Amino acid sequence: MSVLQKGLSASDFEIFSLPERFALDVSELDTRWKALQKEVHPDRFAAEGAAAQRVAMQWSVRVNEAHQRLRNPLKRAAYLCERWGVPIAAESNTAMPAEFLMQQMSWREELDEAQSAAELEQLADTVQGSRQHHVAELARLLDAPGNPNPPPVEQVEQAAQVLRALMFVDRFAADVNQRLDALEA
Repeated sequence: MSVLQKGLSASDFEIFSLPERFALDVSELDTRWKALQKEVHPDRFAAEGAAAQRVAMQWSVRVNEAHQRLRNPLKRAAYLCERWGVPIAAESNTAMPAEFLMQQMSWREELDEAQSAAELEQLADTVQGSRQHHVAELARLLDAPGNPNPPPVEQVEQAAQVLRALMFVDRFAADVNQRLDALEA
């Protein structure tokens, strides 16, 4: 079935003919994205007039947006949680477990006190390990073997909490990288 027959309101997963799950083969997604871009490119519809080109442009934008959302694990997890009825609400729901907040404070102190690239790289490695742990936890909660699709709402709510924590971790990782870049400049 052509993507144009699916309708602009099709889910990102439907557009790419992929199962609705967190685990995703990014190379397969990229291959499908390139094929879809060829299918919906406005130049292919030049002979059909301005209206057909406008529709093709809408599809091109929709395919690009879906690709960007599915390619990024944080955006993909947020998309799944929201599709399954659990909004992330990262701006208004910043409550985190005390242990996580203590870790963030400890990392922030390490970042403030770091004097060398080696110290910053060690902190970056620690943060990367935490990021990998959170991504694995998202996969466990959203794609648990034997669970229905979508998973039980309690698991999706837990995944939303893990995702909010991962957003903190990613912002902190960006701060560490910025300090590293400043040292190397």
